[in-house]
Amino acid sequence: MKLLFVAAFALFVLSTIDQADSSAYDKIVAHSRIRARKEGPNVCALQQVMGTKKKYFSTCRNWYQGAICGKKAIVLYECCPGYMKLEGMRGCPAVAPIDHVYGTLGLVKATSTQNYADISKLRPEIEGSGSFTLFAPSNEAWEGLDETVRGALVSNVNIELYNALHYHMVNKRLLTKDLRNGQTVTSMYNDLGLHINHYSNGVVTVNCARVIYGNQVATNGVVHVIDRVISAVGNTIQDVIEVDDDLTTLSDVAHSAGLLEKLGQPGHYTLFAPTNEAFASLGTDALERLQSDKEAIQALMNFHLLDSVQCSEAILAGSSYETLEGNNIEIGCDGQSLTVNGVKMVRKKDIVTTNGVIHLIDRVLMPDSAKQVMELVGSSQSTFGDMVSELGFSASMRPEAEYTLLAPLNTAFNDEIMSMDQRLLRIILESHILKNKIVLGQLYNGQRLETIGGKLLRVFIYRTVTCQPSVVSVTAELLFSSLHCRIFLSLMEAAGLTDVLKQEGDFTLFAPSDKAFAGLSESSLKPFILWYPLQANNTMQVNSVQVPESDIMATNGVIHFVNQVLYPGGRIFIRSALILSSSFSRISSCYSRGSSLTCKSRCQPKEATSKPSVWSIKRVVLNTGVIVQ
Repeated sequence: MKLLFVAAFALFVLSTIDQADSSAYDKIVAHSRIRARKEGPNVCALQQVMGTKKKYFSTCRNWYQGAICGKKAIVLYECCPGYMKLEGMRGCPAVAPIDHVYGTLGLVKATSTQNYADISKLRPEIEGSGSFTLFAPSNEAWEGLDETVRGALVSNVNIELYNALHYHMVNKRLLTKDLRNGQTVTSMYNDLGLHINHYSNGVVTVNCARVIYGNQVATNGVVHVIDRVISAVGNTIQDVIEVDDDLTTLSDVAHSAGLLEKLGQPGHYTLFAPTNEAFASLGTDALERLQSDKEAIQALMNFHLLDSVQCSEAILAGSSYETLEGNNIEIGCDGQSLTVNGVKMVRKKDIVTTNGVIHLIDRVLMPDSAKQVMELVGSSQSTFGDMVSELGFSASMRPEAEYTLLAPLNTAFNDEIMSMDQRLLRIILESHILKNKIVLGQLYNGQRLETIGGKLLRVFIYRTVTCQPSVVSVTAELLFSSLHCRIFLSLMEAAGLTDVLKQEGDFTLFAPSDKAFAGLSESSLKPFILWYPLQANNTMQVNSVQVPESDIMATNGVIHFVNQVLYPGGRIFIRSALILSSSFSRISSCYSRGSSLTCKSRCQPKEATSKPSVWSIKRVVLNTGVIVQ
């Protein structure tokens, strides 16, 4: 009768758990049960990392990859928590008997903890009345504890071991659904806190020790088996880095950044803490430069901080996390090692504090915001970076100044450019280095940007492309210097438009070449039209006329040469027009006789009155490699 009552009570408790709002841990266990349904009732499928004793109720990602932390995992089938096998029956049909906490330790095979409860005189307490939660270290966890520490606990059984076990207990029953991420629960040792994290992948940790078998209900509480022995926590992150001899440089850096006090305040942080050796590898000059720049040192320090607690046992695969600096780092694992951005650099894991966790790393993580501008040049712009260094530009950049690099891709440096002498190369490269720090959000149409050589670059913003070409001269001067549009230039002079094109503005000029006028007779000549502004692209046509030469830049606009005369009536949006009559034949003949200046009075063009507008855009896309600091 007594056994029947206990079994009924156990079924009631388990049904209560199932009906309650499930946690991430509970959902992972439920999925494990589904994967093992062919093995019988109440069987769960687990993954065990080969070569270790580490077992997991796995996420779908790990399950289908057949690996955890990049290591092959084998599948095991075990009874789900709360159930047990019966001889001769398939699966795990029986509910595990419910006993007091001490007896339950035997059911979950935490016999070492059970033995230490005997030695420390804790047994009467956990056999008696009450409602306890015991985070019980597994047998392997006790074996993995440092022998000196374990010896000290056992040799002073009346105090240390008893206190240590009490620190693993809470005077309240807490199931996994009650253990919330970022929660601190009060232990039964001096009311010190136990720091709980409940991750979306189903991992639950207490002081970064993973719950490997949860929710074993007892008559006077519940037992959760954990994978390590935990110790009391009383220090903040600030306390740790101020007293650790291997983190003295980090302490100085945090102080310089004004973040040391923040690390002593309540919160939930993860600090990837570079050791003194890691900072030494940067070099004295680099470290001094960083510490003299308040913004750079703050960015550097914040790039090592997460605004969440990431225990190593919760990292089962690579995931991206946003740092306090604003950019992301990837935290992953490779077997037993924790990785940052794919590199094994973590020397010591899971230093638990009252406001987070510290992982010691053997190199400094350098965000772009803390780098000098030349350090941002990537492999796809390596030719540009090498040339800037070889010609002495990088050495002349003052550390306290700010620059913007317009860095062409390697493919932009063709044989023609590479064969130029150094004087011309210097002029070209100067036009790719701006005096000030300019980010994309600061660009606007028509903006002038000054280079380190004193030249001005002009910004064009369209709906799909941004051009940042070098300025050569004003539009009219370009026409005067051109040898293949002299007839069109004569028309411009006759029309009195050369002064217009010397004014400030935003013009696009389609200039017919002399060849375009060659086949025109007076009888066949129709009025033609000049449009501006117009958006360009890589395959530009104007009224179906190909543009063989484009993007001839000037301070007040751009010229595209065409091989045909343009007539009105096309689909291109007209901003202003100039109608020239058949007097063109007389002007042309004047020009052919070398007397173009005497023909000005013969042309009576309509005056151009419309000003070009600024194009509004929704987004800016660069079609060249551009690096901004």
